[in-house]
Amino acid sequence: MSRTPTGGMLLCRTGPVAARSAAQLLRVRLLLAPAGAWTVLVPEDKPWREGGNAAEVFTGWAAALAAGTDWPVLGLWWEGGRAGFALARGFRRTVAQEWDAAGRAAGEPDAMRTLAARLGLDPVLDLEELERLTRPDAAPGADGADRLHGLTALLTRTGLTLPPGLTPGEPADRLRSAARVAPDVETVQWSGWRDAVRAECDAVEAGPMGPWVRGPKARLLGAAQIAAGAPLLVWAARRRSPAWAAAGALLLVQGALSLAYDRARARD
Repeated sequence: MSRTPTGGMLLCRTGPVAARSAAQLLRVRLLLAPAGAWTVLVPEDKPWREGGNAAEVFTGWAAALAAGTDWPVLGLWWEGGRAGFALARGFRRTVAQEWDAAGRAAGEPDAMRTLAARLGLDPVLDLEELERLTRPDAAPGADGADRLHGLTALLTRTGLTLPPGLTPGEPADRLRSAARVAPDVETVQWSGWRDAVRAECDAVEAGPMGPWVRGPKARLLGAAQIAAGAPLLVWAARRRSPAWAAAGALLLVQGALSLAYDRARARD
């Protein structure tokens, strides 16, 4: 018998800090929890009740979260026995896969191949298992949610470890209850542009470029840019060279902004 509950979750292949800053821009209340090398987001409310359906809601959210990032986002959804996912990454084309209540695939022909490529899965063995999920004879009697179970099980090879109780196909209320007791869970909600910008700064500083954005290395870089830009600007003025003058001015501005940013963030 097909499952009928409606629900969904978002899987971000990044840490909680980066996922939090992106999730705030959705302007909805979400529960965020670490999921191994991924981060899982579960909505506090049921946005599909306001119109549309779960597929539209989670596909749109996945695309919005991934815009401007370099990490992929999977929006998983299920509704009335049907289920599916949408894969978004940066400004690349979002791909989707769907199964009906009988487990028959109704998605894009290249969805699984694109999923394997964008997640760095084995192009032979892992792709074969993914494509098996689109064949109805692979698991007779399985509905859409069962197909998502197979997908998340395979994604453990990419470091995904869902907290207990966060299982595709569960009713939204039960999913939310499980998320609330997940280890290191936190609530994410829109709190204005000031906090959103601060959260984005936190995400950048926590990344690989963090030491060059704030801290001793950043201050050293800013001072070096000013030290190089000032004499270059003077030399360019004497030589009447607009190109070198622009380069000197750019170095001065970048250095000044770097020092100002470091000082402002230290006061926050």
